[in-house]
Amino acid sequence: MSERSVSKQDQEKRWYTVLAPEEFDRAELGETLAEEPDQVYDRTIQAALSDIRDGGDNNIKLTFQIDDVGSDSASTQFVQAELTRDYQRSLVRRGSSKVAVTVTVLTTDDYRVRIQPVAYTTKQADQSQQHAIRRTMIDLVEEAGEERTFEALLNSIIEGRLSSAIYDEANTIYPLRRVEIEKATLEAHPEEVHEEEETAVDFSGE
Repeated sequence: MSERSVSKQDQEKRWYTVLAPEEFDRAELGETLAEEPDQVYDRTIQAALSDIRDGGDNNIKLTFQIDDVGSDSASTQFVQAELTRDYQRSLVRRGSSKVAVTVTVLTTDDYRVRIQPVAYTTKQADQSQQHAIRRTMIDLVEEAGEERTFEALLNSIIEGRLSSAIYDEANTIYPLRRVEIEKATLEAHPEEVHEEEETAVDFSGE
């Protein structure tokens, strides 16, 4: 392809400024290039929490997906918050226990979220202690989901309040070194949840 044709092709494309969702004050995430607006939909973009929120943790990586496109900007929806792999590796210690669990919750405004908390003990905990810690994590995560909207739950996760609540409770079972929310993933929006419920009702009624 000649330089002239490449230049012409670039001129036909347009840059779109990608914005974070309302939960993150529509912070600018970056730019994406496309010939047509339709090509921008469903693209994903990642950013460190520290890049889009003052005082945010740079160990938390956020993933967003474009769901609306304007003349020169694109809006996104939250997909996932996850600890960076380097940080996860730094938490592992020989001679201690890593207690992890996966909990799926439904928020008060009907968002379904999968949350994966993990607790690191100071020394090796026995099976009964690990089971009790796991049970505590499940109970507190379920309670957090049942009492909060999606935005409030997400803020509780990325600001460390949920992990702190788990630490305070589970630390009475066995001494802990650290509690983190390893990953939080949005599984379904309210309209998807409602559609599933209607389908389930229709099926059961047949």
